[in-house]
Amino acid sequence: MSTEQKDDAQPTIESVEFSQLIPEEMDSQKGGEGMPNLDLILDVTVPVSVELGRANMLIKDILALSQGSIVELEKVAGTPVELLVRGKLLARGEVVVVEERFGLKITAICGPQDRVRNLG
Repeated sequence: MSTEQKDDAQPTIESVEFSQLIPEEMDSQKGGEGMPNLDLILDVTVPVSVELGRANMLIKDILALSQGSIVELEKVAGTPVELLVRGKLLARGEVVVVEERFGLKITAICGPQDRVRNLG
């Protein structure tokens, strides 16, 4: 068995200053208002949906649904519907018909920073 002496001296603790994590050349590529450069993801496809409204139903009522049944939603007709990107609110608008297809006319949109944050 070897005999080692225990070092009872306390280690010296010093504070450390770290340099900026984002290199300056990347910092200059930022978009306006401190938003990151989004050029790398502009052609990525994400799911977009429009939510007309919601309803809570009893299971027995769901099982009783048939062709012609009407499900009442909590929203009143004419109330703005929500445009969701990956399930997160991006904008509100009104339903329109464009060449026999439904569309959405945007009436209110989230701010730029909220839009970027909601994409993540």
